[in-house]
Amino acid sequence: MTTSLPTALTIAGSDSGGAAGLQADLRTFLTCGVHSLVAVTAVTVQNTLGVHDRADLPPHIVAGQIEAVAADMGVGAAKTGMLASAEIIHAVAAACDEAGIGRDAGIPFVVDPVAASMHGHPLFDEAGLHALRDELLPRATVLTPNLDEVRLLTGMTVTDREGMHTAAVVLHRMGPRYVLVKSGHLQSDPECVDLLFDGSTFVELPGKRYSTPHTHGAGDTMASALTAGLAKGMSVVEAARYGKWFVSHAVEHAYPMGAKVGPVSAFWRLAPEQR
Repeated sequence: MTTSLPTALTIAGSDSGGAAGLQADLRTFLTCGVHSLVAVTAVTVQNTLGVHDRADLPPHIVAGQIEAVAADMGVGAAKTGMLASAEIIHAVAAACDEAGIGRDAGIPFVVDPVAASMHGHPLFDEAGLHALRDELLPRATVLTPNLDEVRLLTGMTVTDREGMHTAAVVLHRMGPRYVLVKSGHLQSDPECVDLLFDGSTFVELPGKRYSTPHTHGAGDTMASALTAGLAKGMSVVEAARYGKWFVSHAVEHAYPMGAKVGPVSAFWRLAPEQR
């Protein structure tokens, strides 16, 4: 079925603080001009101080959401966020295969391998990490790890740009068509240069490193802007540049909220009187 707007699907957990997770994805999709589709995986109890509790949805409910929107509304591109458990990952992989979502299935699939909250709280166990590696990475059009996620997936601790190149090669061997290693956690680098790799060519995505503590949701925002770009028909390289451009402005306009780390802003694209 055709729609009047491109559609993008987020398969992710809810952040009650509204800064990350599917809330960040929905904000970004809206601002990027695509219609948002949602498959909720879990509900977290969190604020700027941390994640205090969590309830995971039944895997068949997660899969059912994907199947329902894909069958009726159509999916232009999809992304994952927090997937909560190995059982949910199994269900997501099967539902995406059925819907034609994946690197070899036609609909672009961005895997953001969210394994821990920004406060360090683990978001799934070892079985979930194995399922992520074995089932989702080979299905990914683009894998978008930060440096903590690189360490969890590969065992490598990246401390410089050369290490990012090595990590991208190792991750690409795990099956994704493209790997986008994000450098936000590389605090020793005065710039923020992300790295895209397709198995043969490296593309650097340079950006300014902003001095702000308010970075909650930055990774989700970049991955969802990239997904929106793919839904609008961009190539992966174009969409990665678009995602980098979008998140750089979002970090530049981040704002304080609550007692600790505030969110990056998707509102920078609005007219000043609307912010």
